[in-house]
Amino acid sequence: MFAKHVATNKLNIYMLTFSNLCKLLFNGFNTGNKIIRILLIALLHISLPLIIYSQKPTKVKLIRANDLKYDKRLGEKVQRLIGDVILKHDSTYLYCDSAYLYEATNSFDGFGNVHIKVSDTLNIYSNLLNYNGNTRIAELHKNVILIDKKATLYTEHLWYNRLTNIAYYHTGGRIVDKENELISKIGYYYTDWKEAFFRDSVVLVNPRYIMNTDTMMYNTETDISYFYGPTIITSDENFIYCENGWYDTRNDKSQFKENAYILTEEQKLRGDSLYYDRQLNYGEAYYNVSLTDTVQDMIILGEYGEFRKNDGYAFVTDSAVAILIDINDSLFLHSDTLWLNFDSAQNIEYLLGYYKTKFYRKDLQGMCDSLVYDFADSTIFLYKSPVLWSEENQLTADSVRIALSNNQIDTLALINSAFIISIDDTISMSTFNQIKGKIMTGYFRDNEMEKVKIFGNAESIFYVREESGGLLGINKTSSNDMNIYLSDNEVQIVTPIKNVDAHMYPDHELTPKDLSLKGFKWIEDRRPMRKEDIFVW
Repeated sequence: MFAKHVATNKLNIYMLTFSNLCKLLFNGFNTGNKIIRILLIALLHISLPLIIYSQKPTKVKLIRANDLKYDKRLGEKVQRLIGDVILKHDSTYLYCDSAYLYEATNSFDGFGNVHIKVSDTLNIYSNLLNYNGNTRIAELHKNVILIDKKATLYTEHLWYNRLTNIAYYHTGGRIVDKENELISKIGYYYTDWKEAFFRDSVVLVNPRYIMNTDTMMYNTETDISYFYGPTIITSDENFIYCENGWYDTRNDKSQFKENAYILTEEQKLRGDSLYYDRQLNYGEAYYNVSLTDTVQDMIILGEYGEFRKNDGYAFVTDSAVAILIDINDSLFLHSDTLWLNFDSAQNIEYLLGYYKTKFYRKDLQGMCDSLVYDFADSTIFLYKSPVLWSEENQLTADSVRIALSNNQIDTLALINSAFIISIDDTISMSTFNQIKGKIMTGYFRDNEMEKVKIFGNAESIFYVREESGGLLGINKTSSNDMNIYLSDNEVQIVTPIKNVDAHMYPDHELTPKDLSLKGFKWIEDRRPMRKEDIFVW
């Protein structure tokens, strides 16, 4: 009994070793290192004899045949079996139309309607069979079909190892279950684990998508596929690429890693790791996230993102940046969180930036607490303490609306507590031209302000200078409304409207307090001077 127990344990150890070696072999292929692959294959072949002969072989028994003949031409101890042949080895029954039984080698060749009944749930069929009772390996040819409880395997040449319960093919085959069809040149099916390993030109066909990969493991119990190597998944909704990941084909959930991206007609989503639920049209992206929109020529970057197609929105956070691409001058925008709203055609309608928003473009910089970019009419809204810088001008208000045309500023509205400050003396940086009012509208041409309309409580301070730069005086004006005309960012004409109070003062008659309108605040130190400064609040 003790000897039998030891032998059984030894067999279990060999079985476990063989299973682990097979798994290691497939994982080794993913390293891309040919030396590692060769070593693993060599290790498998060295261990195989130990596994095969770890259990004492039993004899293949003849159960029945319609006719039994001896033919010396076939060799000594060779029986020719004809008609309804049934053979038994251990607990396994083997059926065929005719066979050659080789007593000396404990093996046989079966011909026609071959059937191996491994268990109640596992049966194998073919036209031809070679079975070795010592190694317990069956080699089947032509129209081979392995039927398991969960899946059916088709191939033209199959080996089945009864000792390890592993079926494998090297010349092409396919496995079909309730929803999926898997095709490959090389395949190993572990009938105990309900797992199949595939190599070389692997294709998984599902009613909703097609998957192509180099190496795959598929579990027929869970319907989950694991892929290792370049993988492409195509469907009506999108195109997916990755080099590592898994796909739950039953529940349409998946995760993709290593150079992973999802491509639709409008967007391309990248990330170090992508999670995707096809049924819910829901996705998550982790680390080095990028969403490229080809319609709006925009890229969204960040470290984490969620994408909810059915709900019509997506967001990216953690170092989030939006790049609005322009061949001449792209805009770089950062917020704690960037939010995208989509229409029914999956086109971006709005870009929203929440909290500590800052942006940079060569001709325009700004900051605010939150921002909305309406792509339908090319309008940007800035809320909560917004500040804009354009050339030498600083513009502030309670809120700001910027209307763009051909990616250039067309009009700009400063709403409530509107204030424009520009440097008068660029050398000393101590004198400032100022415009103040309730509401202001600025009109631009070629991204340069050429006219400002002020509505309500209009006030201005301008330093009037000679062409040589000498100061002639300081003009202070107040009125109900005011129009200001500029050229090359310099004030040319000031037209006050209604209840006008205008005076020209020599500079020595005004105190420093008189030289600043109420609410004056120059915050040039917070201006982003390069795109990297959008992260500095």
